[in-house]
Amino acid sequence: MARNRSSRVPLRRSLLGRLLGVSALVAACSVAATAWLAVQTTSGAIKQEQGQNLTADARIYDTLLGYAARHPTWDGVDATVRELAEQSGRRVALTTQSRQPLADSATAPDAPALPPEASAVVDPLSVDTVLAARSAEGQGTAADRIDPRAVGPFLLPAAERTALRRTADRNAACLNRAGIAADVVVGPSGRPRVQMVGNDPERALGTRCDPADLDAPTRTEKKALGALNELADACLKRQDRGGVRLNRDLSWGERAVAPGPLPVPGDATEARPAPAVEPPRELTGEDDRAIASCVGTARSEQLSSYVASPALLFIGDEGGATVPGFDLSPANTAKIAGAAALVLALTVGASVLAGARLVRPLHALTGAAQRMRDGEEHASVPVAGDDEIGRLSAAFNDMSAHRARLEAQRKAMVSDVAHELRTPLSNIRGWLEAAQDGLADPDPAFVSSLLEEAVQLQHIIDDLQDLAAADAGALRLHPEPVRVHELLGQVAAAHQARAETAGVTLTVVTTAPAPALEADPVRLRQAVGNLVSNAVRHTPAGGTVTLRAYGGGGGAGAGAGQVVIEVADTGTGIPAGDLPYVFDRFWRAEKSRSRRTGGSGLGLAIVRKLAEAHGGTAEASSTEGAGSAFTLRLPATAPARGQGDRSRAGRPGGMA
Repeated sequence: MARNRSSRVPLRRSLLGRLLGVSALVAACSVAATAWLAVQTTSGAIKQEQGQNLTADARIYDTLLGYAARHPTWDGVDATVRELAEQSGRRVALTTQSRQPLADSATAPDAPALPPEASAVVDPLSVDTVLAARSAEGQGTAADRIDPRAVGPFLLPAAERTALRRTADRNAACLNRAGIAADVVVGPSGRPRVQMVGNDPERALGTRCDPADLDAPTRTEKKALGALNELADACLKRQDRGGVRLNRDLSWGERAVAPGPLPVPGDATEARPAPAVEPPRELTGEDDRAIASCVGTARSEQLSSYVASPALLFIGDEGGATVPGFDLSPANTAKIAGAAALVLALTVGASVLAGARLVRPLHALTGAAQRMRDGEEHASVPVAGDDEIGRLSAAFNDMSAHRARLEAQRKAMVSDVAHELRTPLSNIRGWLEAAQDGLADPDPAFVSSLLEEAVQLQHIIDDLQDLAAADAGALRLHPEPVRVHELLGQVAAAHQARAETAGVTLTVVTTAPAPALEADPVRLRQAVGNLVSNAVRHTPAGGTVTLRAYGGGGGAGAGAGQVVIEVADTGTGIPAGDLPYVFDRFWRAEKSRSRRTGGSGLGLAIVRKLAEAHGGTAEASSTEGAGSAFTLRLPATAPARGQGDRSRAGRPGGMA
């Protein structure tokens, strides 16, 4: 028996799973290739565009940021905007934060409208650190994000700048004479400083040059620093913190005097006595953070009136649009075409390979089916796996083998039917020819012999009709309640005479309570009668044939809802090698086909068909030399009545 292949194939091994896998793989490769190509070409084009524009954009931002840091308003910025647009080839536009126009290099009336989002916000008191870092001309940004060019009240007048410049030039010349390369650098406020090569001030300590002359704040710086200190102290006071002393570089230290404005040279406060000194206190990390915040707030407040108000900056392409765009170069176009061709080739190749693997076994199945049609005995195909096609191939092989067996059985059946019919017909013909030739007298014995041969022919024909009806599904059943023990008694009574003639004891074993059964009593008597006839025939004189019925756990292997009818004998038994074939048509253990030792060979085949018609099974067990047992297992419920309305047909019994 072929193993059961009706269960569902796991998805990972199924044809559907492989198709899904191939489709997913092709889709993944296509998506990955498309995504990679899109990223590469787009990123390359964008980087190329950005590489040309980001530096220019940062320079535009830095220039306008410097303008805002040095001017209290945006008046006069139009010239700067037009100059920046000409240098960069970009559209430059400035608006207020409420989007009122300040300056725009695109003067054409059909210039595109500005986009919803600005490129940057130009605010010297809140610098965009990213754009400022990209600018090669940027001055650097303080920790409080205030542009260093926004000096406000720290801008030195001409007299102070001139005096400091003379001092700086003198110190630089002294350092140069001492062999230390130095130069004068002027800051945004106009204050000069001496910058040495290597920027190492300690190198000047061994010389007579003293660059510390430039460290002292000027009158303007003292005044601005004092105002800034007051604003910072006011902020700290609101937080219940003490004031601090700000240095010229805006660092701070512990205040050693009572809070108050710093004295400015030339003011009336110079003649006043110094306030009482308070003991210095140590600043904690939290104090430093609060001071840094207040100093930043104070600087913004101090510089707000010296710088321009924040403005929105829009930077776009030269045609007026503010959304940058790019065109694919021939190289990128070639990449796209090449990647598309590669993806197409991979897709076609994967599809061809998958299709070939799937179609090859189908072609093998088609060829095997054609060979079977052409009359080959057994056409089979190789089973490649345990997927749908593999199971189809295995099922085809099983079908082919089964067809070959059926064909062999058909041929054997034709031969057996011819043999079974030839013997009685030959006997009848021989006796009739002898009577015609005057060699035999038509006496009662003569007529009885012919009648016996005719009855034997009738039995064979009736058995063949029953089998044909069962094979065609036209075997008529008329189920009704049956008392199994009574039915067994009837069968035993019908075969009692034959058993006594053979010297066999025929007994019926009863159990209480008797099993209930719904079946066709005529057909059931026919099946049990065939078993009893077969048992009596193969049991030697002095043996026993036993009939019994049980159900619902009444015997080994009997389950609830079943009625088991067993016919056991103490005969010769059946060899183990022959046991699987006892229910086959025309099979007999006695291969000589002698009618003394065997019937037509159809009785057990009819028993199995009748049991299956009732929804049950027929089984056989045997021990060679000890006897055999034939078992009918029938459902206790009524069988289907689809054919129950047809007229009763067929003979009431059968011969094995």
